[in-house]
Amino acid sequence: MISTPIRLAVAAAGAALLLAGCSDDGGDSTTTTTTRTATATQSAPAQSGALPERPAAGAPVDCSYTPDGPAAKEVTPPQASGVTTEGSPAVTMTTSAGPIGLTLDPAAAPCTVNSFVSLAEQGYFDDTPCHRLVTSPGLQVLQCGDPSGTGSGGPGYGFDTEYPETAYAPNDPALARAVVYPRGTIAMANTGQPGSNGSQFFLVYEDSQLPPAYTIFGTIDEAGLATIEKVAAAGDDGSMGSVGGGAPNQPVRIESVTVAS
Repeated sequence: MISTPIRLAVAAAGAALLLAGCSDDGGDSTTTTTTRTATATQSAPAQSGALPERPAAGAPVDCSYTPDGPAAKEVTPPQASGVTTEGSPAVTMTTSAGPIGLTLDPAAAPCTVNSFVSLAEQGYFDDTPCHRLVTSPGLQVLQCGDPSGTGSGGPGYGFDTEYPETAYAPNDPALARAVVYPRGTIAMANTGQPGSNGSQFFLVYEDSQLPPAYTIFGTIDEAGLATIEKVAAAGDDGSMGSVGGGAPNQPVRIESVTVAS
């Protein structure tokens, strides 16, 4: 069990970590967002340690992908209307460190899954680095999805945060408290601003404490966790300074991302 002081420090470090954008020291930093989507529910547990209930699949939804600057790698934004909330797409991520298998969750995050699948099918993630590793107790993640490798690159469009943030009412104080992102979670990085999800994602290889401001959109298989743990064992170079973590000492390059048909 993580003590309260460490949890608060970890939550702050997590807010600093999981940015899709630049900071003064070349790292990433985020703040809690209060973005809402049309799929929001208005209930969540008062205790902030646990994730709120995951949404069930329902009718197709419409998404909004808004241009937000130059793309790190040229792609076409995904189709935005009639996006399914059903199914569980299987993804094979081949990396220089070993295989990472993913199962995506359209019920929880249809617009995120729709974007990730579109980017994967266009080869956006192919031959790109995982630019950041954090091994701090309470925050243990590998961050990928920026072809530039700088932590500031994206696909040229942004979109809103989904589950778990959308499970809370607007302005709920629980949005500022840490919840547990369980080992085996894949979630989106963002800048803390509305509509700032893009292509950067992080792979949680040990339970981590973060505000519920980062969209959870799938899970990692055991083989993938073993791959990430091997990378984590080699540590990072500390290049992210005060915000924590750095480039993995064992470089990780995504060679290809394939979505099962």
